[in-house]
This record gives sequence, structure tokens and C-alpha cells, in this order.
Amino acid sequence: MSFRTVSLRTVLATLAALLAVAAPGLAPAQTAGQFGETISQGVVEPLPIAIPAFSGGGRGGDIAQVITGNLERSGLFKPIDPGAHPERNLDIAVQPMFDSWKTINAQALVNGHVTVEADGRLHVDFRLWDVFTGEQMLGLQFTSTPENWRRVAHKISDAVYERLTGEKGYFDSRVVFVAESGPRGNRIKRLMIMDQDGANPSSLTDGSYIVMTPRFSANSQEITYMALRPTGSSIYLFNIETARQETIGKFPGMVFAPRFSPDGNRVAFSVERGGNSDIWIMNLTSRAQTRLTTDPGIDTSPSFSPDGGRIVFNSDRGGSPQLYVMNADGTGARRISRGGGLYTTPVWSPSGDFIAFTKQQGGVFHIGVMRPDGSDERILTTSYLDEGPTWAPNGRVLMFFRETRGGAPRLWTVDITGRILRPAPYQGSGSDPAWSPLLN
Repeated sequence: MSFRTVSLRTVLATLAALLAVAAPGLAPAQTAGQFGETISQGVVEPLPIAIPAFSGGGRGGDIAQVITGNLERSGLFKPIDPGAHPERNLDIAVQPMFDSWKTINAQALVNGHVTVEADGRLHVDFRLWDVFTGEQMLGLQFTSTPENWRRVAHKISDAVYERLTGEKGYFDSRVVFVAESGPRGNRIKRLMIMDQDGANPSSLTDGSYIVMTPRFSANSQEITYMALRPTGSSIYLFNIETARQETIGKFPGMVFAPRFSPDGNRVAFSVERGGNSDIWIMNLTSRAQTRLTTDPGIDTSPSFSPDGGRIVFNSDRGGSPQLYVMNADGTGARRISRGGGLYTTPVWSPSGDFIAFTKQQGGVFHIGVMRPDGSDERILTTSYLDEGPTWAPNGRVLMFFRETRGGAPRLWTVDITGRILRPAPYQGSGSDPAWSPLLN
């Protein structure tokens, strides 16, 4: 296989063209510099990047490892084995020996220094270098409490990712999901939250009742979810910071599939009565309820557009589960899914360009995306059971859960092109993931 070294400008132009074919509507990456990249047979290869342990001791090595893991999992970067690094303990105030880094084909280099200040706070200073030109591309400082060192690493990862790709990063974020344990006939389901890289998993509920479909608010501090008990179902609001939870009220029939509006002031959900389910919306300030659909079919899984003006949902009003878009007041509903198969669990992307969904066809399940008008449908995954997509904050990556025949559900990720598919870092059994916005 032959390779050629080209400028980053050419690489990004090629990447933009490839993304336009794979997923029309993605914004092209902005030119970030002029270091080499390899292109082979129309495929952009991951960028070789070196991330040695940050100097100064303390958490320097740990921070570098987290940055390395984040960038590698994105599929856009290829971190170089630290054993091959020609320099150790790089001084943040001294330029690296770029010729040495060129010998191991490093095209970008991240180095940093960690200082523990007199008050115990952690101070982290880092640089991003273009190895081929010897130019500094980025330099930032962060100060935090020692226990937040991982967030510092995620913020550095986001900064490096954005500088080199032109797209916002997504690493300083969290995922809420349903952790599952116990035998298949008696599964215990707990609400759990973790960092996007699988670190710091923490249970939010005790497993004494079934939880389903957790969803974040826009401020990342509140979650809505469905709780199912022998006495019936309820929709709860859960404040992550205070651990306070409250139900949004009593409803005749089963309530399920809640989701916040973009401003966090409303929750849309489904109410089942007499074998029929419709979509309702509640104002969280006044607790006023409005019924949005009255069709005799099953209407469920509402998801707001980023501007709050429209809602996508699935309905079997046409005879089988399909995707529909309506105005946020319930008017103007129209079907957008046009392919064969059954469409469920739609979710609008943060940028508004795409709607992700689950599709069942031919005995298998898929995760796919389409435009809000139903055009440009793209199938990203195929397996025995793939379900429940959720968007990363930058709209570049999706998380979902996959289940093998007879196996437990696991969390997976796939990028918008469908090329980068891999298990999520969390090693346990989980379903119903929801990705938070970037943390403040």
C-alpha cells in the first residue's frame, strides 16, 4: 500500500469531501495548520500524535494517559507508543527537539507541566506543536482542585481535538444510562452516570425499581427518567448536584419516554390509556399539561429540535412504527421515514442537521441517521440488536446499546460516517444511554 505525505490543508479538504459523501451536511473542518497526514485510497488515516507524560510529577502521567485515550477512541488520531518517544520530561518552556520526533513520524506533539500550588490546587500548562514546522499551535493553562484532574485532561483533549479538526470536542461530558445486572428473568436496573470515557461510574438509584430512558437537560445538571414500579409508572426529575428527585405528577395510565426541551423548561412524554398512547408536554414551572397528539395509533419517543420549534417522534398511525415530525404545538405532523422496515427511538442531533434512529428490518437492527425531512438516510450499524442512539455534544459520534443473542446489553459508539465503530469504555452491562452536553 502506498502513502504520500501532504499538507493538513489538503487533508482537511479531503476529509470534508469524504464526510460530504458519507454524511451530507457536516460542516467542513477548518484549516488548522500545515503538518503532514497520510491519505491512502480515499481514506484519511488517523493522525500520528505524541503525548508524553506531563512533567512536574503529580498527575502528569495520568493526565497524558487520559488525553491519549480520548483522542485514540475518536478514531481520528493514532497516539504513538510512549516507549518510542525520543524525549522524556519535556520542559514546557523549551521547544522540543522536532527532528527527533520526526524520526518516529509524529506529526503533532502535546506536552505539558503539572504544578501543585501552595493552596493545594492543580495547575496544568500544556502546548500543542506542529512537528514538521516547529510551530506552537496552541497553549493553554488550567487550574483546578486535585480531584478534578480528569476534567482538566478532558478539557485539554477537547482543545487539541478542536484545534486539529476544526470541530468542537466532546470529551468533557458525561453519560447517564441504565446499568443492568442479575439473571435475565430478574434483571436489576439502576440509573448510573459516568464520564464519557467510562471513568467515575456512580449509581443514582438503588435498583429497587426499574428505570428506563434517562435523558439530560441542557444544563447537564438534571435528568428526567421513567420509573416502573408494581403500582405503575412515573416520570421523575433528578438533580445530579443535590440528588433531589421529584415526580412531575400523577397520570391515569402509563407514562414513559420523557425528554427535556432545549431550554429545560418543558418535558415531552407519552401517556398510554386504553391501549393508545399520545404525546404530552408539561411546563415545569406552571406544571400545565398539554396534549399534542390525538391519533388512535401509538405515538411515543418525542425529541425536540435544537431550537425547540419541532418534535420528532415515532408512531404506528400508518400501520407500522415510522418517524414523524410536527411543530412543538402538535400541529403539522408529517411522516419523514420512507425506507422499508420499522423506525423507532428518534433523537435530533445537537446541530439540528440529522435525526438518529433505530431501524428494524430483515430480522436485524440498525442505527441510522437521516435529514429532518427524511432525505439522506444512512445506516451506520447492523447487528442482532442495536438500539437507543444518543448524540455526543458535537454531533460527530453516537452512543447506543448492542445486545447479542442470549447476551447482556453493552454500550457502543459509532461515528457519523459509520467507519469508527467500537465498544464504549464502560465494561459492565448497560442500555438506554444519554449523552450530556459539554460541562461548564
